[in-house]
Amino acid sequence: MTVARASALYLPTLRDAPADAEAVSHKLLVRAGYIRQLGAGLWSFTPLGWRVHRNVEQIIRDEMDAIGAQEWLAPVLTPADLWEATGRDRIPEVLKLTDRAGRRFVLPMTHEETFTFHARDLQSYRALPQSWYHFQTKDRDEPRPRGGLIRLREFIMKDSYSFDRDEEGLERSFRACESAYHTIFDRCGLEYYAVQAESGMMGGSESVDFLAPSGSGENTLVRCANGDFAADLEVARTVPRLPVWPPALPAPDEVETPGITTCEELASFLGIDVAATSKAMPVTREDGSVVLALVRGDDRLEPAKLAAALGGAVRPSSEEEIRTAFAAEPGSLGPVGFRGEILVDETLREGQFVAGANRTGWHLRGVQEGRDYSGRFADLRVPTLGDRCVGCGGELSFQTAIEIGHIFKLGTRYSVPLEANFLDEDGRAKPLLMGSYGIGLARVMAATVEQRHDAAGIRWPRALAPYDVHVVVLRGVEQQAEETARELAASGASVLLDDRDLRPGEKFADADLIGLPLRVTVGKRTLEDGLVDLRLRDDGVDRRMSLSELQKEVFADGETA
Repeated sequence: MTVARASALYLPTLRDAPADAEAVSHKLLVRAGYIRQLGAGLWSFTPLGWRVHRNVEQIIRDEMDAIGAQEWLAPVLTPADLWEATGRDRIPEVLKLTDRAGRRFVLPMTHEETFTFHARDLQSYRALPQSWYHFQTKDRDEPRPRGGLIRLREFIMKDSYSFDRDEEGLERSFRACESAYHTIFDRCGLEYYAVQAESGMMGGSESVDFLAPSGSGENTLVRCANGDFAADLEVARTVPRLPVWPPALPAPDEVETPGITTCEELASFLGIDVAATSKAMPVTREDGSVVLALVRGDDRLEPAKLAAALGGAVRPSSEEEIRTAFAAEPGSLGPVGFRGEILVDETLREGQFVAGANRTGWHLRGVQEGRDYSGRFADLRVPTLGDRCVGCGGELSFQTAIEIGHIFKLGTRYSVPLEANFLDEDGRAKPLLMGSYGIGLARVMAATVEQRHDAAGIRWPRALAPYDVHVVVLRGVEQQAEETARELAASGASVLLDDRDLRPGEKFADADLIGLPLRVTVGKRTLEDGLVDLRLRDDGVDRRMSLSELQKEVFADGETA
């Protein structure tokens, strides 16, 4: 391998983090010179950062190839009619454009439509199963980019797709990719959890999210202290505390509640536990019908759970829609007398609650499902601190996390609208069964920095580090340092040689900030004893040793980054 000289390398380290940076990974990746911002949610990888990105890519490639997946490269620019056929063109985050001839295109955030289009060539069961993947740029009309590499408008993702003839084959493909993901993230040195997740806009019957706990992130990991439960907050089922019930009533009792529009105000006014009230959340389907979603007064409605329960996207009802459907103002709404569909959170299955009377300024005490109204039950609430595990009753923890990977059983979600069919052994045309599997490479970098840093900078694992060894040259021993760097490179190590004309303290500070796993210092004592100082970034302890001992240490684990 060659030696990279810091004097010639673009290495723009900074003393201070950007003023708008909140995430540790954002701060350190900018300060250490790995990334530079072009615009909101748009980041360039410097030569140093791109080496890390390519290391992540190669680990993924190794493991995808190991399960028999075949690498492609599909275009970013995608004809819009494919997305119109699946209905995903209506997703607000989809970037659309029109060329000079008026042809419409999508800049996709994922490539299900593209690969389903190509899978139409798989016309016989004899060609199945197939597993395809690529590394490609994705674009997203992200309204609130933040966190450096955590929420981006443009990013590179490894997305892969499996095609099978039946559910049994899909299950095998899904589990093979799930196993490969565990190996990938293990090799990257990450702490992560594979958890139940919501399929969201992707659709399908099952999905598994890979979440890396971090100081910053877009997801919340819910885990039981006893280790028998883990899930993304969007789908986690938990057990809340029991309400303190008011006396039961034989029938709903109307009570005037002037000016009261929140459950907290209502509970205070009536002198009851807020958990003994119900919160009405009217939403409107795409066909214009209004659905009443009910949760407990001390809970919040989880939009992902609601969409899953209703089988499609909904939006909050407008005030005009509410008045038409309920004949009352928001704040006084309830299920009694409402003639539309009612979706009820599981926590309202037992007991009597206070609910809006569908009469402005009035509420009903003693409302009970089954007696006073009929609804369909589903898990709709957002879990909260103090909830218990649904399995064992254990204490739950809530951790901020970064989604580093997500896998989906898509079934025929895309093959049916795009007519990706094959002839089965019985001679009948059937739709392909698909799986979709994604990894965000930049998010793997961000999650690694979130988990592996200290006050001085980044602590890269050897598998991801841009170079194996950081050789620091002190004045007067330049020749010895060059020889050390060349010997290490000749042995197969990737070496960053800091030959810049800077003070020793500046070089040491940059070495800690950049975070290579090994630092070798060649100083004046080397002229006397021929030894160098080796410091492991993880422990910060110097070890004085010969070049032969150094080479053994560098290759002690049998591999380099």
